Amino acid sequence: MVRLFDEKHFDKIADLVYKIFHAQEPYTHIVEVDCPRVSPCIYAMWHGHQMAVYGVRDKYKTNVLISRSKDGEIVARALVKMGFKVIRGSKGKQGAVEASMQMISALKSGEDCAMMIDGPKGPPRVVKNGVIKIAKMSGAPIVPVTWYSINPTLVTFPSWDKLRMPIWHTNIVNLYGKPIYVTEETDNEEARNELQASLEELDRKIPEAYKEVYKWGLWKKKRSDSSQYNWNP
Repeated sequence: MVRLFDEKHFDKIADLVYKIFHAQEPYTHIVEVDCPRVSPCIYAMWHGHQMAVYGVRDKYKTNVLISRSKDGEIVARALVKMGFKVIRGSKGKQGAVEASMQMISALKSGEDCAMMIDGPKGPPRVVKNGVIKIAKMSGAPIVPVTWYSINPTLVTFPSWDKLRMPIWHTNIVNLYGKPIYVTEETDNEEARNELQASLEELDRKIPEAYKEVYKWGLWKKKRSDSSQYNWNP
């Protein structure tokens, strides 16, 4: 998002962004594949796939970590209007600690969190250590998730993260990996490598998962009937 916004206009801009997201929601048709339904958990996704949170059912108990940038301020306000909770620390190293503690508190109280684990500035598709530390301190598992569509209406933007956003009718698959539990005895780097490998494997498998969902015509059914699908390739 281009940073041309005056702070005094943030509410108006956030309201506009919310209206766009809200108007798009009926046309964003997501089928969840292999969602483990564990809670509390940390949904871990690439920064470019951040809008996969569209597929999260329990918005009211999902805390999305958003950066303290001006762009982040607009997105955060729009997400709150959509029913999500947001977590934002202050700027700098102390702010990162503050945000981490807020996430740990939310997880320990039974709520879920969502993190873009290669953000906020990249490098893209490289897992950073923050999510591992939060999982270890909270005891909540990490649930990897990626999303995919062959529809040209899932548009990729020319940003550093290659953000993908649905525009008009879009059939999408959210594919989830097995929960990753990080104990006090777990080596942080081993856990980071496991999450990295899981997300890369999901990216490889998701085109086939999409074909399977298409074969069964699950997008044509009601969300309550079709939004969860267990796939055994």
